[in-house]
Amino acid sequence: MTTTKPHTPNPRHDAVVTEIIRNGMVAATEEMKSNLMRTAYNMIIYEALDFTVGLFDRQGNTISIGIGLPMFIRGMSNTVKQMITDCGYANMAQGDVLLTNDAYITGSHLNHMTFVVPIFFEGEIQGFSACMAHWQDVGGTLDGMTLDIYSEGLQMPIVKVYRQGNPNQDIFRIIEMNVRIPERAMGDLRAQIATVKTGEKRFLQMLTKYGKDTVLAAVEQIFNQSDAASRAALQAMPDGEYEAESFLDDDGVNLGQRIPIRVKVKVLGDQMTIDLSGVSEQVKGFYNSGQAAGIACAQVAFKCLVAPTELPINDGCFRALTVILPEGKVINATRPAPMRWWMTYPMTVVDTVFRALAPAIPDKVVAAHHADLCIASVHGRQPKDDRLFLYLGGLIGGGWGAKHNEDGMSATIAINDGDTHNGPSEQVEAKYPLLVQRYALREDSGGAGTFRGGLGNEQVILVLSEIMFNTQMERVECRPWGLFGGLSAMGNEVALQRAGQDEVVYTTGKVFSQMLKKGDTWTLRSGGGGGYGKPTERSIERVQQDVVNGYVSLQAARHQYGVVIDPATQQADRAATAQLRQQLRRQGLPADQPYTSPARLLQALQNPAKSRMRLAHGSTEVSAQAQAWHEQARAQGLLANRCCS
Repeated sequence: MTTTKPHTPNPRHDAVVTEIIRNGMVAATEEMKSNLMRTAYNMIIYEALDFTVGLFDRQGNTISIGIGLPMFIRGMSNTVKQMITDCGYANMAQGDVLLTNDAYITGSHLNHMTFVVPIFFEGEIQGFSACMAHWQDVGGTLDGMTLDIYSEGLQMPIVKVYRQGNPNQDIFRIIEMNVRIPERAMGDLRAQIATVKTGEKRFLQMLTKYGKDTVLAAVEQIFNQSDAASRAALQAMPDGEYEAESFLDDDGVNLGQRIPIRVKVKVLGDQMTIDLSGVSEQVKGFYNSGQAAGIACAQVAFKCLVAPTELPINDGCFRALTVILPEGKVINATRPAPMRWWMTYPMTVVDTVFRALAPAIPDKVVAAHHADLCIASVHGRQPKDDRLFLYLGGLIGGGWGAKHNEDGMSATIAINDGDTHNGPSEQVEAKYPLLVQRYALREDSGGAGTFRGGLGNEQVILVLSEIMFNTQMERVECRPWGLFGGLSAMGNEVALQRAGQDEVVYTTGKVFSQMLKKGDTWTLRSGGGGGYGKPTERSIERVQQDVVNGYVSLQAARHQYGVVIDPATQQADRAATAQLRQQLRRQGLPADQPYTSPARLLQALQNPAKSRMRLAHGSTEVSAQAQAWHEQARAQGLLANRCCS
């Protein structure tokens, strides 16, 4: 009788072990996140989660990242690869900790300090552990616009803060001398080092338990599986070339001069190419970002479309994606372009990729969202001890675009920020001389549609001590667009009210160097999300419920949705509604209003004394542009959409 030996799977390709390692990598990066949140000194890290952690293979490819900010999806990998190029494996030793905040490598601004540890096993580097996090201050100017990278703070090239386990005190002294609150900076430095050491420890445990060959084979299998999943999703998309164009308000220097964002997407079989050649050239103001952020725009859009829930986030997912991004673009700027507000424009690039693909995959995309952090940069002195404080106020969230079968999300952080949380009002009031007077949804801010866009927020802050106030908000003029007949949403907005005076609503989101005193208030209003489908096709019951909930006003219900609601009973008059909707359809209404009401802007320019709105910096160019918008809007009948003016 012949006996057959039981089959023993090759451990290099054991599916069970691969899944254990897959989840081990995810667990390791989640632990890194938790450790950083528990030990960081600044609220923007432990509350707002403005950081990302990750594990990388020997070549610097992403194995797993724990994302605070999706736009970091490329930055850390690019940074690790640049460190490999600059230092070389031979010049890295066990116990080394490398650091840089070079904006042209990380893709972001100088506030993002990136720490990297090479992971040695059996005498060789097998991978890297990294952490990129936002430091509250890295020197540089606090107020106004910056015009080059040199004015934005301390630039740290690739250096070793630890050499073979020994601290490099020279680097520590350089950092301490260039920041305003060194105890917080050095606290965050130690927290980030502890974080990358956690990643190193967990990676080494897996190598020790399963063996180097098994772990590295599992990593390659994870890459291959992610690649296959992406390609399968692409195969389901119709082949073709798709284009879209959008605009941003301006760069904060040439006010009123819109910034074009043009993208081209090509789908062919199991591959996608995103061509960003048509995106604006780099600008004078501080809205530029580096190549890593430009590639991240394409990768974030790609992952949302083909593998939104797949973990770990790894580079295998993007093998099917080609990104075309020439140098000198606003999302691939060259030195010494300023990059302080690097995160703003990439969000609209992602929205525009979705817009381009809407005809091909209408059930996979969303209308545009508010696409801004909606924050204020504030600094002042604590009344009790006269100590300097720095505060990035807001992160209030806003509206996201509607989908083919669902209303958009309200009060949700912009796509750049992912897992980022808003700052709790209790924390704000406990740590700073500020009082949150109001934090509420913004009525009528969502774009009308068969499915309504999400609502933005309104936050009102009372100042309890003298402060300096700056905002850098975008998409005030160029509003979040709708899809397939859905209307644009309200844009973002900033207002100031000085004690005893009327509120001033600015026609721009770039409001710099405003001294506010005790009793003054600032107000941030985030935009909504665009609507999806024709508003007159929205069910009467949904419109009625929106009015009851305070999401939509009676006026907007009538003018945008064609629904007549009794103000006393808040019940819809179905006969009057049917008649009004028929009339609106005959007239081609409601008409979209993709830009903030030209009539309102023109009124502010022509009659500033009578207007609640104000231009931060008046100019004849802006006035002429407003007149042109006004005439164009009148010719197209866009001024009929009064309820959002």
